Amino acid sequence: MKQIDLRIAEELGVRAQQVAAAISLLDSGATVPFVARYRKEATGALDDTQLRRLEERLRYLRDLDERRSVILDSISQQGKLDPALKQAIDAADSKARLEDLYLPYRPKRRTKAQIAREAGLEPLAEALLASPDQSPEQVALRYLEPNKGVMDPAAALEGARAILVERLSEDAMLIGTLREEVWSHGRLSIKLWKPGRPQHAQKSPQRDRRNGSDPPRPPAAIRWLRCFGEPD
Repeated sequence: MKQIDLRIAEELGVRAQQVAAAISLLDSGATVPFVARYRKEATGALDDTQLRRLEERLRYLRDLDERRSVILDSISQQGKLDPALKQAIDAADSKARLEDLYLPYRPKRRTKAQIAREAGLEPLAEALLASPDQSPEQVALRYLEPNKGVMDPAAALEGARAILVERLSEDAMLIGTLREEVWSHGRLSIKLWKPGRPQHAQKSPQRDRRNGSDPPRPPAAIRWLRCFGEPD
């Protein structure tokens, strides 16, 4: 992981020395307008826009590193921090990616998946995942455990499903791919509706302004007007 000043310098397209000087001034209590106007010689003439972006990224990256340290310590205390996981956490460049990696190790309450594992249903989940063309009910017959509450194939399959759902929901690579897919190709649809009024009666300038479908990004002011506009 690159040092914060080097990362910001690359993002802004400026020299690392300029960033380091600006960080030093901001850390000493100077404000962005003051630095932009009176410390040009120290920062290499970074302008107000660059300095505000620098300040924003500095705060974000410092928070990211602080959270990274907490996560590494938590996983290490659990005895589950192997070299590959540490490398992935060290390389995480966003809070979302960091939390995706931490999700399987985050302390949580006893879940349906944990109960299913205790009932011996993880091999069933593995078998179904490995060979999805099998008959689930037939495979589940081999994993019935009445003493553990697995009375029939339906109960066994419910437990296997809980295990697979938890596993997929904690897969950092899958979560990251799906998030990017949604942001890149998804659409945010908004429709105004008032209970007790038929759809044909809801025509109004406010309704026309708020109803619509847009890509999730970039954020558009009209989308927020649609979401939070005053009711007509």
